[in-house]
Amino acid sequence: MQLQQTQILEETLWEAVLNRDFAFEGKFFYGVRSTGIYCRPICPSRRPNRNQVCFFQSVQDAEIAGFRPCKRCQPQSEIVPNTAKILAVCRYIEAQVDRIPTLSELSSQVEMSPSYLQRIFKQIIGVSPFQYADALRSQRLKQRLQSGEEIADAVYNTGYGSSSQLYEKAPKQLGMTPKIYQQAGKTINIIYAIALCSLGYLLVATTEKGICAVKLGDEADKLEHILNQEFHQAHIRRDDHTHKEWIQVILDFIAGGETNLDLPLDVRGTAFQKQVWEALQKIPYGQTRTYADIARNIAKPQAVRAVGNACGANPIALIVPCHRVLWTDGSLGGYHWGIERKQKLLTQESTPKENSKFKIQNSKLQSP
Repeated sequence: MQLQQTQILEETLWEAVLNRDFAFEGKFFYGVRSTGIYCRPICPSRRPNRNQVCFFQSVQDAEIAGFRPCKRCQPQSEIVPNTAKILAVCRYIEAQVDRIPTLSELSSQVEMSPSYLQRIFKQIIGVSPFQYADALRSQRLKQRLQSGEEIADAVYNTGYGSSSQLYEKAPKQLGMTPKIYQQAGKTINIIYAIALCSLGYLLVATTEKGICAVKLGDEADKLEHILNQEFHQAHIRRDDHTHKEWIQVILDFIAGGETNLDLPLDVRGTAFQKQVWEALQKIPYGQTRTYADIARNIAKPQAVRAVGNACGANPIALIVPCHRVLWTDGSLGGYHWGIERKQKLLTQESTPKENSKFKIQNSKLQSP
């Protein structure tokens, strides 16, 4: 009974974290095992995986357990008034499921001038209020299209002014036309191969144009499941021999015998994601950068959080080396394929190689 009650309580706390519920502010804190950082429940940072989260009643409990405070929400300090107001704006935007509220409307909700709200919102969240709302609208559209809803109804119900407006945005937000996205890549042929390496299992998926996905994991069948979920109506088949030379280059890289991954790619993303991924490709072998460095490199110094999100959305591990990005304090931060793999890659890359080509040649990311 005690265990069951604890599980119910933790699920309540987890819901508060997911919803950034201000009603729970000061009542508990959560720690993320993979990063060693603890946060407020209202922290605007990207949500961690549930299995990496633990809960604490106080700052002292979190720090005794070895966690350090988040630099974004500063749980050890009194809450910054602007943070609470910006989070209230986020909740208001999220509640408008069929439209994007105007900046004037949002500013009246928190009694700020529109220009001040715009500046503070971008400073805390990493994107403008419109970009935040537009991303939510795109996410809702994807969910409706994947559920089989008619395109015209999905357009109307998610607040796009017209179908022409949607089709103008579709290449950047969906990576393809709404019809093809609705069919989850039905017209796409994907071949994938799986190989065992020092990082576990490596899955490389390709189209006729180039590599579209690179994944790492402990179980081959789970990697196959992830690929099939992402393109559940595509023509997918396993073939360990087609494009074997591409896969061997990646295996050589993992083994430490190759420093240059100059491979053909068929990767789609938003304009911002592509900008981040291209910046990551410019990080030389054996070196690292911080999320703040990348934000400055793309001339968006306030978009540190958005840079982190773009790193997390990177579909081609290793080729776009998001493992070379660290937090400002030098800690590893997160890694979609496991923090241990990130550490192993960085350790290997920091070891000098003889007769290696340290200059990374950029593979061109395909435009949407």
